[in-house]
Amino acid sequence: MPHSPTRLALFGDLLDFAGEPALDDPSPHGVRYRAAHWLLIEDGRVAGVQAEAPDASWPQQRHAGRLILPGFIDTHVHSAQIDVLGAWGTALLDWLETHTFPAEARMADPAHAAMVSGLFLNGLLATGTTAAMVFPTVHKGSVDALFTAAEARGMRVIAGKVLMDRHAPDALRDDVAGAERDCLDLITRWHGRGRLAYAVTVRFAPTSTPQQLAMAGALCAADPTLYMQTHVAENRDEVRWVRELYPEARSYLDVYARAGLLHRRSVLAHGIWLDADDRAALAASGALIAHSPSSNLFLGSGLFDWRALAAAGAAVTLASDVGGGTSLSMQRTLADAYKMQALRGERLTAWVALHAATRGAARALGLDAEIGSFDAGRLADLCVWDWARGTVAERRHALAAGLHERVFAWLTLADDRNLVSTRVAGVERWRRADTPAAA
Repeated sequence: MPHSPTRLALFGDLLDFAGEPALDDPSPHGVRYRAAHWLLIEDGRVAGVQAEAPDASWPQQRHAGRLILPGFIDTHVHSAQIDVLGAWGTALLDWLETHTFPAEARMADPAHAAMVSGLFLNGLLATGTTAAMVFPTVHKGSVDALFTAAEARGMRVIAGKVLMDRHAPDALRDDVAGAERDCLDLITRWHGRGRLAYAVTVRFAPTSTPQQLAMAGALCAADPTLYMQTHVAENRDEVRWVRELYPEARSYLDVYARAGLLHRRSVLAHGIWLDADDRAALAASGALIAHSPSSNLFLGSGLFDWRALAAAGAAVTLASDVGGGTSLSMQRTLADAYKMQALRGERLTAWVALHAATRGAARALGLDAEIGSFDAGRLADLCVWDWARGTVAERRHALAAGLHERVFAWLTLADDRNLVSTRVAGVERWRRADTPAAA
């Protein structure tokens, strides 16, 4: 079992956020950068930040010239879909049938579910993600396996049994009464246990009957501390299908609103094909969109309008959406978010992207008192990064003018090879092989 001293002082270049940056302004509004500072960790929490070296009661670990960030928060990812990363040649609906559903069906086997869950969480840690909102599968055992693995690693994980009672293979369909029993049992055993939380998990509107959506809404109404996660308006064919299945609803998003599934703990992935009324409804409810740029580009789903959501006052976070997305790396996700906005004629700053995957995500999930920053009292979920690796990246880093250019170059040129160490609540859970043992 990994061990961390009760006290630890980490030295490096600390970067987090004290406020929310502007969408396309590279000036450091809201940015808190403290080069060559000490981050003090006590009993797994941030005890403070200071320029001077701490006294001898603090074991020290020096990362001079390295970047220290809060751990990334991935707000939408599928644990079982690591088996279909990089699957070729299909758009969303065909991709589900051809690749996703067969991989998810294998999670009925408890041994397979346990293996995949551990591999998946280790993959997150090895790319700098310390907290995630996860879709397991329709199988109750897949939720148990994921929560068990997350608890062993001390990670903040939000997840729940996937609900699908129609338009899915026989092996992946449930029924309303059985699904409700499974959810209630899982909620009793896991919700609020340590750093785990339960999310009522609707796959998407086409795979749930109105009766199942109503049941999911009733679960949310009965316990407002529960999260809800689903997909919305990812693909135009999907939107048309929802219109046929739910003709009484004003829009795809309205299907969820009518079922009581749109509230301040609702996380809806994608949200590409929304209109102004939808965006206003999101803002009014406090629900958030988990923007999944890598997946949207890979599946050809469309170009997300970040500015329109932000202008409406709706929260936007970032998500890898593996396996539609092609990597668990949030760095690649952030870089793809920039590229997507560039296609729309926008220039997303490094600050907005990083904020949406750290403090912004924590705040949107109601977890900003726990994670997402280096404020005193926050759990020490953090990662240490090399600013640059390799002669080309090192040359670019050396020539970067100003902090935003340095960070943007890191965001676009670095990858998981730059990651030195990942800590969860102060405990080192991943370390690069060429890095000396932690203090």
